[in-house]
Amino acid sequence: MSEWWFTVRYLLTDLSGNIANTPLVMAMLLPMLLAFEVPLIILTLSGILKWFSRQYGKEANRRKGPLPKVSCIITCYSEGEAIRITVGTLREQVYPGQIEIIAVIDGAQQNEHTYQAARACIYDFDGVTNRKLVLLPKWQRGGRVSTLNSGLAVATGEIIINADGDTSFDNDMVDEIVRCFDDPNVPAVGGALRVRNLSQSVVTRMQGIEYMISMHGGKTGLSEWNLINNISGAFGAFRRDFLKSIGGWDTHTAEDLDLTVRIKHYLRRYPAMTIGFAARAIGHTDVPATVVDLCKQRLRWDGDLLFLYLRKHIYSMTPRILGWKTFIYTLVFGIGQNIVLPLLVAIYLWWLVFSFPSQFVAALMIGLYLIYLFFSLINLLVFVIAISEQPYKDLKILPWLFLFPVYTFLIRMWAAVAILNELFRRAHEESGMAPWWVLKRGQQFRWWHFRLKKRSK
Repeated sequence: MSEWWFTVRYLLTDLSGNIANTPLVMAMLLPMLLAFEVPLIILTLSGILKWFSRQYGKEANRRKGPLPKVSCIITCYSEGEAIRITVGTLREQVYPGQIEIIAVIDGAQQNEHTYQAARACIYDFDGVTNRKLVLLPKWQRGGRVSTLNSGLAVATGEIIINADGDTSFDNDMVDEIVRCFDDPNVPAVGGALRVRNLSQSVVTRMQGIEYMISMHGGKTGLSEWNLINNISGAFGAFRRDFLKSIGGWDTHTAEDLDLTVRIKHYLRRYPAMTIGFAARAIGHTDVPATVVDLCKQRLRWDGDLLFLYLRKHIYSMTPRILGWKTFIYTLVFGIGQNIVLPLLVAIYLWWLVFSFPSQFVAALMIGLYLIYLFFSLINLLVFVIAISEQPYKDLKILPWLFLFPVYTFLIRMWAAVAILNELFRRAHEESGMAPWWVLKRGQQFRWWHFRLKKRSK
């Protein structure tokens, strides 16, 4: 008991001697919480409350007239037999309108297994009405962007849904997505993703909580303020005419975030335009099950943020293009929280470890852990009560929540590594989402490239 009280005293009282005092440490720490974490929580929770209040009586509202035809573009590469699950869950949708399922097999020659598995799905459509399977083999691999654009070129539906070849769906997914497009001012809608291999390891459980809180709950709340951060590449929907008018998907990596940013370029010119999120349209995907695989994934994800925000779209990050609301949100949470904050936290932690006694650092970390555990508990409970379609099942993850603040902290530390990796090595050009020759042909977004281009004018 005496050792615990001694540790707490370091956290709550001034330190003597030549080291700084607690108020100085907290003065550097609190702005990080107040500027990033607390405002985002307020935005998210208030948006979820607004969304929840609109759900009553919503089932009675149904679009009159003919239902739009839906084209589902599946990007297939090395999924093998898993592609049959994806195609099957789309075939079994309860949506009464027409669904066109376009399976685009990238690199069909070297991915013979995936191609043959997709071909076997043809027989499952015998006697099925309002459902059509289109196989589109691309014999030479071109990457995700060329795969998606190939599917878009042959799609005939009014609504386009993009899906990964290893993603499966609840049978009311298309119906929920189409409901969002009843509003003519909605050009794009994000779909909700859940972790399919949740119980495989501790790593997948942590990602399961992250998907519930950040990707499902967070997007539900932010979409109410028209501030959705990203339409996932594994599951998103668009009006076909709008998608074609802006050029479809673009090259490089993180094509989903890139497309979302490009759509936001129209928000100021068209104030009524809204990027939606279908919280009840559920897709299920497998996530990395090991620490190594997770680190590889996040190395790409976090590095892509720096590339897109501060290289490719740096000159469009202005209120004149995005509008003040979207600009401030992108600046604070897109760039500040996801790019600047991980570096600040890493520097701050380094300073703490080498400037203060270990007991003080331990006490401070315990305090931070408790704060983030409280935030995580509130967010998870709100998600389970207000959003979840399977609340009792989701509550079973609650005992694992005590590890989630540690997971979040480690992911943020790794994000700093990913950002530095992209900053100095341009790691997005090493992405496995496309062959190296495709990525190299893309425009080189370097700051001096733009400076020279501006001088030449």
